[in-house]
Amino acid sequence: MIFKSIGKNSTLLAVFTLITALILASTDRLTEDRIAKSERLAAQKALFEIIPLALHNNDLLLDIYPIPEKYWTMLGLKSGGDVHIARLDALPVAAIIPSVTPEGYSGDIAMIVGVNFDGSVAGVRVVEHKETPGLGDKVDLRKSDWILGFNGKSLKNPEPNAWNVKKEQGEFDQFTGATITPRAVVHQIAKTLEYFNQDKQRLLNELSSAYNQLSGTDQSFSEQQVQ
Repeated sequence: MIFKSIGKNSTLLAVFTLITALILASTDRLTEDRIAKSERLAAQKALFEIIPLALHNNDLLLDIYPIPEKYWTMLGLKSGGDVHIARLDALPVAAIIPSVTPEGYSGDIAMIVGVNFDGSVAGVRVVEHKETPGLGDKVDLRKSDWILGFNGKSLKNPEPNAWNVKKEQGEFDQFTGATITPRAVVHQIAKTLEYFNQDKQRLLNELSSAYNQLSGTDQSFSEQQVQ
């Protein structure tokens, strides 16, 4: 009788343990799904700030191309990254490029730089930094609109030697009491534009190839088409 009772209790305990495990697994899966969705929405929001939905009709999170290793140092990337491509009716509109400067006052400043295919800046957002509150943190759009001053700029406007802060005979404002942070951002955006100029044709070739595979056509995107 005792053994029978123990066996019954063991069975009930095993069933309870199994049900608990299933509930926890389901909860973990739901939590992971919610976190993944939140991360996707946050990433999408940052990209949409640079290339609004009205200017493209593809999925910016999925339309990506790996950055060749030879450009990682130029972009301050330690383990690679992807270029996000914005398209409007298949035609490339802009590239959104991850870029990091190690020259911030308090360390790395990570940003995403949107570059139109004519070589001009579509927009820049700093996504991570440790700069001093009230001084260097003005690179963050939530603190200041300084970062919007790069919109429309290119390596022809101004010329490369003017990609510096005004204190050092450049085009761009520094912050009161802080020069290191804005200088670092200005220099890195210029490097990002230079990267784009160097890698643009490869991107166009890969974009053409991907489009042709999906559409069954034989189209080649040229620099004239996307400018």
